[in-house]
Amino acid sequence: MNTSPVLSNEPGWRIGVLFSRAGATAATETEHFYGTVLAIEEINAAGGVAGGLLDPVVYDPKCDVDEFRRLATRMLQEDDVTVIFGCSTSSSRKAVLPVIERNNALLWYCSIYEGFEYSPNIIYTGAVPNQNSMQLAAWLLRHCGRRLFLVGADYIYPRESNRIMRDMVEHNGGEIVEELYLPIDADPSALAAVVDEIKAVEPDVVFSTLVGRSARAFYQLYRERGIDPAHIPIASLTMTEGETRMIGSELCSGHILSSSYVNTVDYDGNRRFLEAWRARFGDQPASMWSEMAYNQVHLFARALARTRSLNTAKLVEAVHEVDFDSPEGVLRIDRENNHAILTPRIAVCQPDGSFKVVWESRQPVRPDPYLTAYGFAEFWLDGETA
Repeated sequence: MNTSPVLSNEPGWRIGVLFSRAGATAATETEHFYGTVLAIEEINAAGGVAGGLLDPVVYDPKCDVDEFRRLATRMLQEDDVTVIFGCSTSSSRKAVLPVIERNNALLWYCSIYEGFEYSPNIIYTGAVPNQNSMQLAAWLLRHCGRRLFLVGADYIYPRESNRIMRDMVEHNGGEIVEELYLPIDADPSALAAVVDEIKAVEPDVVFSTLVGRSARAFYQLYRERGIDPAHIPIASLTMTEGETRMIGSELCSGHILSSSYVNTVDYDGNRRFLEAWRARFGDQPASMWSEMAYNQVHLFARALARTRSLNTAKLVEAVHEVDFDSPEGVLRIDRENNHAILTPRIAVCQPDGSFKVVWESRQPVRPDPYLTAYGFAEFWLDGETA
């Protein structure tokens, strides 16, 4: 399957695409890449933007933060790029941020992340903790129990996400029975030791912020070593359809995901997206990772149609004035902080690998990346579907 964007020799709008296709988080970053490809091809097939086609410069940083920084610098200083769609982990975003700001470029960042950041040179289209972690904490305390076990990869996003989860759980009468960290690409023996400790401690639920290969191995070991998700489920903000298929849907049934998008969302925009996705990528499942990458390119194109310029300040101003009827609902960017306004959802993995939505917010939630409001009493009953 050819996954390179279909290009043209016509003059157009040069943009950068910077996602890893190899390395520890290659599976999810490849999904980012596929979503970006699909959006670029749709926009170009419709005639481009203001008479010009999107002209991507594509590099693979292979999950190396130094390569992210080097390749972003190359795009901005050698390739005549001022707009980049890229980065997945917080460590890669932090690595390129000084380069982006120094060159007054614009980064479109589509991953969920831990919040506590703002840059006038970044559009953040993934969820922040008040759009996924807060809802998940409330739902787990209500449906699973009050004793949580936290395990994560040892870098910025997992540590901050676990800190937030700890604060919310303890503030609302729950208990964190253990909090452990492993290297981002942990070896099987270290993962097995964590699973054995979970068996010994017997928490009500495990909150995992492991990522990439380590996360997939953890889910496999969980069932292989005899833990039943019906008794002790794993809850995550990141384990979506693509990776559950790689693990094996039968091993993931019963585990929990908090996300603004799962590919079973009943929405006309999602049906259109999935039809185009399957025509382009076959049976590779769409997920949050591909969907938000897809959304942000379309949102950019709408802003660009207004500005007819890649000037950063003009694009940022324009993106606050446009929206996109995305697969998960109408997508907008909050003028106050450049983050997306999203609809939180909680879903449970089914035996066939699909995710059943069991809770969703009655309305989109404005981003609060600095968590200025910390309570979540409104989540206890609102939007319950199962």
